[in-house]
Amino acid sequence: MDLEQSAGTPAPPSITDKSKKPIEPSPEEDSSTRLGENDLLGGENVDAVLAAKMGLVNDAIDEIGFTPHHWKLFCLNGFGYAVDSLILLIQSVISTQARKEFQPSYKTGLTIAVYVGMLIGAIFWGFSADIIGRRFAFNVSLFVSGIFTVVAGASPSWITLGLFTCLSAFGAGGNLVLDTTVFLEYLPSQNQWLLTLMAAWWGLGQLIAGLFAWAFLPNFSCEDAATCTRANNQGWRYVWYTSGAFVFVLSILRITIIRLQETPKFLIAEGKDADSVRVLQSIATQYKRPCSLTIERLEAYGPSQTRKISAVGMSQRLISPKELAFHFKGLYATRKMGLSTSLVWFSWLLIGLAYPLYNVFLPTYLASRGASFGVSSDYITWRNYAINNTCSIFGPVLAGLMCRSPWFWGRRGTMIIGALVTMIFFFCYTQVRTESENVGFSCAISFCLNIYYGTLYAYTPEVFPSAHRGTGNGVAIGLNRIMGIVSAVVGEAADTNTSVPIYICAALYIVMAAVSAILPFEPYGRRSS
Repeated sequence: MDLEQSAGTPAPPSITDKSKKPIEPSPEEDSSTRLGENDLLGGENVDAVLAAKMGLVNDAIDEIGFTPHHWKLFCLNGFGYAVDSLILLIQSVISTQARKEFQPSYKTGLTIAVYVGMLIGAIFWGFSADIIGRRFAFNVSLFVSGIFTVVAGASPSWITLGLFTCLSAFGAGGNLVLDTTVFLEYLPSQNQWLLTLMAAWWGLGQLIAGLFAWAFLPNFSCEDAATCTRANNQGWRYVWYTSGAFVFVLSILRITIIRLQETPKFLIAEGKDADSVRVLQSIATQYKRPCSLTIERLEAYGPSQTRKISAVGMSQRLISPKELAFHFKGLYATRKMGLSTSLVWFSWLLIGLAYPLYNVFLPTYLASRGASFGVSSDYITWRNYAINNTCSIFGPVLAGLMCRSPWFWGRRGTMIIGALVTMIFFFCYTQVRTESENVGFSCAISFCLNIYYGTLYAYTPEVFPSAHRGTGNGVAIGLNRIMGIVSAVVGEAADTNTSVPIYICAALYIVMAAVSAILPFEPYGRRSS
C-alpha cells in the first residue's frame, strides 16, 4: 500500500454560496467520490464551490491513477528543470575565458544578466500561466531559450554576450514555474512525492554544463588575456553552441512527444467545467482507466466566485491590474494561507542568496583551492566540477524517498534535515586541507543542498491554490532571482577566493531550517488543491 495514499471523506451535506442558497451534491455521489476533507487547502473555506469541484477533480485524477501520460510529463517537464540549471551554470563556467577575450570592467556582468533574464521570465511566464494558461509557456519557453543560447555563442562583445545570455535566461526562467505546476495538476495524490524526485533533472542540467565545460574549455582556450583572441579562444563559444543545440532538441521533443492540454485544475478555476471533464475523460479512455466524473456532477454545485471574476474578455485580462490583484489576494485569502505564502517566499529569498554564493562561484573557489593543493590543470578543475554536479543529481532522489516516508516528517522534515546537514558540511568544508577532501566535501554539499532545494521546489506549488499557483510560483522564483543578482554584486565587491561565502551559506541554511519548521501546511498524505 502506498504510504502517501489519501482517503476520501464524505462531502458536507450542502455548500452555501454568497446568496446563502444551498447547493446540494449530485445524487450520484457516494462516499468514495465526494469532496475529501483530505484536500490540503480544503479547510480554508475561501470559495466553497471551487473547493468542492477541485475535490471532484482530485477524486477523478486518483481514480484514473498513474499512467504512461504521467511518465511523459515527468520527463518533458524535467527538461525544463535541466535547462534552467544548464543556462544558469553556463555563464559561470565560461565567464573566465570570455573575460580574457573581451576584458570587461565588470566581471560579474554575465551573472547579473542571467539572473535578470530569469527574473523577468519567472514573473512573465508565472503571471501568464494564471491568466492565459499553462500550455503556451510549456510549448514556447524552451524554444525561445534554445535559439538565444545558440546565438550567444557568436557574440562579438561582452555587452552583446550579456544581452543574449539574458534573453536565453528569459526563455528558461519560466520553466521552474510551469514544470512543477503542470506536473502537479495532473498527478494522482499518492504520487505527489514524484514532484520532489523531478528535481533530479536540475542536477542533470548541471552535469551537462560541467561535461561540456570539461570537453571544450581545457582544449580550446587561451591562457593569457594579453594574447587572447576569438581564433584561439573558441572553447566557451563551443559550450554555448552545443548547449543551445541540446535545448533546441528538447523544445522539439516537448511538442512532438505529447500535445499538452490545459490542466484540468486550471480549467476548473476558469469555470470551464466541460473542458476539464473532457481532458480527464480523454486520458482515461486512452489508457483504459475508469473515470466517473461528469459535467452534471460539477455543474450541480453552480458557478464559483473565481469564475465570476475570470469571466471577462481575454484582451481585458491581459492588461487589467485587477487580474493581477485578484491572484495576489487569492494567495492571502486566509491568515494561514498568507503566513504560508510569506514563509515560502522568504525561503526562496534565502536559498536565492545561498545557492549562487556557493554554486555559481564554485568554479572560482575550486580553482583557488585546487591551486593551493598543487592542482593547476584546467582539465582536473573541470573534471572535479563534473564530479561535483553528478553528485547533485542524487540529492532529490533521496529527498523524494524521504518525502513519502513518515519517518522523516514529510516535506517540512525533509527540508529541515537537508538544510541542517548541508550547514554541517559547509562548516566542515572550511577545514579542508587536501585535494581529496576538497572534492569529497564539495560533492557532499552538492548532494545535501539538493535535498533541501529539491523539496522546496516541490513544496511550493503544493501549498498554493490552483487558481493562483502560477503567480505564487512565479513570485517565489522571481525573489530567488533577485537574490542571485545581489550575490553577483557581492561577488564583484568581495573576494570569492576566500572561505567567507561558505560561512555565509552555512548561516543561511540554519535560518532555512528554522523557517521550514514553522511552515503551516504539510502536504504529506494530503491532496493539493
